Amino acid sequence: MLRRTFLPFSLVAIGAVSPAHAALPEPVKAMIAAAIESGNDAEVKSVVKFAKLTHPDDSAEIETMLAPYKEEQAQLAQAKKEQVEAEKLAKMEAPFFEHWSGEGELGGFRNTGNSDNVGISAGLRLVKDAIKWRLKFRARADYQRSNGHTSKEQFSAALEPEYKLNDRLFFFGLTQFDRDRLQGVSSRYTLSGGVGYTVVKEKDIKLNVKAGPAWRLTEYVDGGTDSGLAGLVGMDLAWQIAKKFKLTQGAGATLASDAKSLSSATAIFSSGTNTLTATTALDAKISGKLSARLSYAIEHETNPPEGRDKTDTLSRATLVYDF
Repeated sequence: MLRRTFLPFSLVAIGAVSPAHAALPEPVKAMIAAAIESGNDAEVKSVVKFAKLTHPDDSAEIETMLAPYKEEQAQLAQAKKEQVEAEKLAKMEAPFFEHWSGEGELGGFRNTGNSDNVGISAGLRLVKDAIKWRLKFRARADYQRSNGHTSKEQFSAALEPEYKLNDRLFFFGLTQFDRDRLQGVSSRYTLSGGVGYTVVKEKDIKLNVKAGPAWRLTEYVDGGTDSGLAGLVGMDLAWQIAKKFKLTQGAGATLASDAKSLSSATAIFSSGTNTLTATTALDAKISGKLSARLSYAIEHETNPPEGRDKTDTLSRATLVYDF
């Protein structure tokens, strides 16, 4: 009698200690389903992590719920990879005149220093970005005519190829022509090449630096000429401050016999006259591809040509169209 009483009691006790495995609670299922529906991978991982921590015995069921999502994510990743490869192949096989981007700029300026007036300013920038190389072209013209006389005639054009060694390091070359009769320069030809590096490469900010040797030939308005070797350093900064605002900054310090830096964002080091340059520009998006730009440039020479001021400033207000 005792045995018969004990056996059912033992079975009940075992059942109390090891109850039947319960299914994953409906609220947890709903939470996981909502995370998957959002498509936010970080949220999915976070929800699944805590679901497994609080319901470790239901990990298999959780993984079953995740299986279609993981498969879909894998397909999306593969499609993105194939798209990137296709774009790379298209760039490699594209004709020279395809895959260019750039901007056109037109507006006015106010100049103080060697001249005190207002005038017209125009600029053009083009970039062709391929897999292993990049080609950049830029040109700018500032022109002023006052009381029947030309008081400002400044022009600059440059072609700069780059060969990418990796995601940050690159070789560069530079061919540039400058003309600034107000500064006494009839024409200046510059050749340079060297190494560049992307110091900062984030979504909203980018900083490039470069350095190398340079050679320049300068022809002056008075008929004289000058040429020589030097060293070049450069810096380019672009910062997307907000969705519709972008700041660019270039600065340089020049020590060279003909007293002129390559551009607002480069410097040449040689012997002779010191030249310091800096340019700041702020872009405000108007609509679509159209932006308004305010820029300010300053150039200071410790020993300028005879009859020239040491400091020139140039303020521009322009409209910029991206293409």
